[in-house]
Amino acid sequence: MKRESNLVISLLFFVIVFLMQVGEAQDRATAVNVGIVNDVGMAYSNMTLLCINMSLSDFYSSHPETHTRLITTIVDSENDVVVAAAAALDLITKKEVKAILGPWTSMQAQFMIEMGQKSHVPIITYSATSPSLASIRSQYFFRATYDDSSQMHAIKAIIKLFGWREVAPVYVDDTFGEGIMPRLTDALQDINVRIPYRTVISPNATDDEISVELLRMMTRPTRVFVVHIIELLASRFFAKAKEIGLMKQGYVWILTNAITDVLSIMNDTEIETMQGVLGVKTYVPRSKELEIFRSRWTKLRFPISDLNVYGLWAYDATTALALAIEEAGTSNLSFVKTDAMRNVSELQGLGVSQYGPNLLQTLSRVQFKGLAGEFQFINGELQPSVFEIINVNGQGGRTIGFWMKEHGLLKNVDHNPATTTTFSSWQDRLRPIIWPGDTTSTPKGWEIPTNGKRLQIGVPVKNSFQQFVKVTRDPITNSTIFSGFCIDYFEAVIQAMPYDVSYDFIPLQDGDYDTLVYQVYLGKYDAVVADTTISANRSMYVDFSLPYTPSGVGLVVPVKDSVKRSSTIFLMPLTLELWLISLLSFFIIGLVVWVLEHRVNPDFDGPGKYQISTIFWFAFSIMVFAPRERVLSFWARLVVIIWYFLVLVLTQSYTASLASLLTSQQLHPTVTNINSLLAKGESVGYQRSSFILGRLRDSGFSDASLVSYGSAEHCDELLRKGPAEGGISAAFMEVPYVRIFLGQFCNKYKMVQTPFKVDGLGFVFPIGSPLVADISRAILKVEESNKATQIENAWFKTIDESCPDPLTNPDPNPSESFRQLGIDSFWVLFLAAAIVCAVALGKFVYHFLKENPDQRNLQGLWEKFLQPDQNSYINKVTKCQCSSDQGITENNQEEANNGS
Repeated sequence: MKRESNLVISLLFFVIVFLMQVGEAQDRATAVNVGIVNDVGMAYSNMTLLCINMSLSDFYSSHPETHTRLITTIVDSENDVVVAAAAALDLITKKEVKAILGPWTSMQAQFMIEMGQKSHVPIITYSATSPSLASIRSQYFFRATYDDSSQMHAIKAIIKLFGWREVAPVYVDDTFGEGIMPRLTDALQDINVRIPYRTVISPNATDDEISVELLRMMTRPTRVFVVHIIELLASRFFAKAKEIGLMKQGYVWILTNAITDVLSIMNDTEIETMQGVLGVKTYVPRSKELEIFRSRWTKLRFPISDLNVYGLWAYDATTALALAIEEAGTSNLSFVKTDAMRNVSELQGLGVSQYGPNLLQTLSRVQFKGLAGEFQFINGELQPSVFEIINVNGQGGRTIGFWMKEHGLLKNVDHNPATTTTFSSWQDRLRPIIWPGDTTSTPKGWEIPTNGKRLQIGVPVKNSFQQFVKVTRDPITNSTIFSGFCIDYFEAVIQAMPYDVSYDFIPLQDGDYDTLVYQVYLGKYDAVVADTTISANRSMYVDFSLPYTPSGVGLVVPVKDSVKRSSTIFLMPLTLELWLISLLSFFIIGLVVWVLEHRVNPDFDGPGKYQISTIFWFAFSIMVFAPRERVLSFWARLVVIIWYFLVLVLTQSYTASLASLLTSQQLHPTVTNINSLLAKGESVGYQRSSFILGRLRDSGFSDASLVSYGSAEHCDELLRKGPAEGGISAAFMEVPYVRIFLGQFCNKYKMVQTPFKVDGLGFVFPIGSPLVADISRAILKVEESNKATQIENAWFKTIDESCPDPLTNPDPNPSESFRQLGIDSFWVLFLAAAIVCAVALGKFVYHFLKENPDQRNLQGLWEKFLQPDQNSYINKVTKCQCSSDQGITENNQEEANNGS
C-alpha cells in the first residue's frame, strides 16, 4: 500500500509538471522529448525525480533565452530488469526520446546501454555505478556518477595504513556486486594483501542464509571485511552480524559508498547495528549553491526521503542534458526507421536517432560547477579526486579523514601537502576511530577463532642433534613429549604474541625436511616447528618467519699442534738471524769494552790469551748480570749500560716465548678453506637430509667425495679416521649445529670458514599466512629479552666447560702460526747500542792519535796501543790499592775495638 500511495502522489506531481512544461514549450521554445526510467514509488526514486524537476525548473528560470525545452516522460521500471528494458524500448520507438535519464540499478542499465548504442540515444545514469558497464564500450553511455572501482584506491590506502595482511570481500551476487572484484583484487595485490575467501550474498537471501554465511566468516581467522552490498540488504546483514557476534572487538568492517552514501535514509535501528564500521563516502564540496538548495529541500512537504548524493547527481545530470540539448539545437530531431517495409518485431525495427551524434558531441563537452562538485564527462564518466572517510558512530557517519588522489589519506581536505612526508602513524592521517565493540584499540585484523580449529603444527622425529628437536613418549601416560631448543623458542614466541594462538604438535616420522615443508604447501599442516633452514627453493612453496638462529654453513676441520716438541725446542723462540746478530753483538760489545779499558784497567791486562778470554767472558757474563771485571772509563760504562738494557729485554722476551711453547698447544687447522679441499679432491661430510648436499654438488664436489653423517658422534668418527681410512678431511654443517659439535669436541676441531650463506633457521607457514608477520615481530621481542639467552644456555651448554663458544668467541685466523722473535722486534735497541759503540770508539781513536803524534806507522801504533797508559794505569792501580788498604785498616781497627 505504501508503494502504491507513493506512486499515485508521484504521478500526480509529475503530471502537473509535465503539463506545465508542455504549455511553456508550445508558447516559447521547441520541445525535445527526454525519457526517465526509474523505480517510481520508491523513496530514493521520488527523491531523484524531484531533483530532476527542480533542476529543469532552476535551469529554465535562470536561462529564459533558451530555444529548447526538455519534455520528460517518466516510465516505471518497477525495480525489474526486463521491465526497465521494455520501458526504454517503448520510449525510443514510440516517444522517440532523444536521451534517457536512468535507470537506477546497474543490472537495469546493462541492456539499456546496448539499446542506446544501437539507436544512438544517449543513456545518462546517475546511480548505476558498476565498473562492468564500462566494458560494454558504448559511446552513448554517460555515467553522471562515480564508477565503484574509483574508491578502491581509498580502501587500499586504509588497509595499508593499518597494516592488515588479509581481507575478505563481502558483496552481492549480481552485476553491481561482482563489478568491483577485479579492481579490488588488483588494488590489494599492489600492497601484498591476501584475499583468503569471498562471501557472496544473494540479492534475495533470507535471514537464515545470511546467518549461515556470517557463521562461516566467524570460523575463519580473517577479521577485516570489505562490504559492497545494497542498502536494503545491508540493514539485514549487519543486524544478523551483530546478533551472531561479528560486531564485537577485533573485527573491522569497511563499507563502500553504496551504503555510506545512503546512511541518511537509514533509520536509527539500522545505524545502531553498524556502530564502529569504517566507510568510504562520496565527497561533496561545500558551496553556497548547495546550501541554498538544501534549504529549499527542507521546506518541501512531499513524502520523500532525505536528500543524498544521488539526488545531487540527478540534478546535475539533468542540467548537463539541458545544456547539451540547447547547444545541439533543434535540427534533425527525427528518427530513421530500419526495415520499415518488413514485418519485424519492435526490437528489430528499432529506429536510429539523427539527433544522437550531435547530442553526443555536446554532452562530451559539457562542463560546469554543479551541486555535487565539478561536472565534466571524461571518457563518459565523472572522475573523483577526493573521497570522505567516515566512522559510523552515534546516529550517523562521523568524518575522520579524506582520501585525495594526489596525497592519499589526510585529516583535512585542505591539509598542506608539504607536511605529508612527516606522517608516521595512522593517528597522523586520520582522526580518532571508535571500532566495533566500542573500543579505540586498533584491531589486529587476524586472529585464531576460539571456536575454530587449532593449528596443526608438524614436528619431525629425529635421532640426530636432538638439542634442537626431541620427541619422546612418556612411559606412564603414553603421551608424546616435545622438547628442544626449537620447541622452547616457539613457545616463548607464542607467549609474546599479541593474541592467543591454540595449536597442537603433530609428530612426523617419515620424510626429509623438503618433504615436510611441501606438506605445509599442500595444506596438510598449518606450520612446521623444527630446525628448518630458510632457503630460496623452499620459499617458493611456504613463508618463513624471521630467522631465530645465526646464519651460514660452517666448514669444520681437524686441528693439530704446529709445534714439534724436540730437544732443540729452546732454539725456536728466536729466528736464526736474531741468534746470529745476538752472538755477534756479544763479541763486538766485549771487544769494544776491552778496547776502551785495557790501557787504563788492570782487569783487562795480561797475556794475549788471557785478554781474548776476558773479552768473551765479560760479554757473556753480562747476560746474567754478573761480570767479574770492573769497568772504569765513562764511555765503557755507557756501552755496558746500553748492552745491559738490550740483554734484559731480549732475555725476558725469550723466556716468555719459550714458556708459551713449552706450556701450551699451538693448534691449527689441517685445512683452511673450501678451495683447498676442491683442489686436492678430498672427501668431505655433510648433514644427512640437508640442503647442503645440493650446495656441495654445485660447488664442484663429486658424489664419490661426499659422505653423509647423522650425528655429532658419527661426524667425529669420520674426521678421526681421515680419508685414508674411509673417513673425511672436513665436515660441512650449519652454524647452529657447529655450536653443538664444537661444544663437544672443541680441542679437536675448528670452524675455519662459512663458505655458504643461508638465512638461519625459521618457522614454516603457508604462503600469505598473517601469522608470519606477527610471529616475526614476536621473535624480535624474544631476541631483545633475556628469554632467548636463557633458552640458548639451556640447550647449547658445552660438555667441556673449557670449550669457548664458537659463535661468541671465534677462533683466531687459522692461517697464523707461532711467531718467532726476529730482529724486527729489537732493531731499535741494537741500533742504539751500535751508535754508542761507534761514538765511544771514535772518541777513543781521536784521543789516542792526538796523544801519540810521533808514531808514523801502523806497527808502531799497534805496539803503543797494546801498552798500558802508565800514568792512568799507575793512578788507577794506586787508587784501587789505597782504597783497598784503607778498607783493611778500617776493618782491623773495628776488630780491635770489638776485642777490647
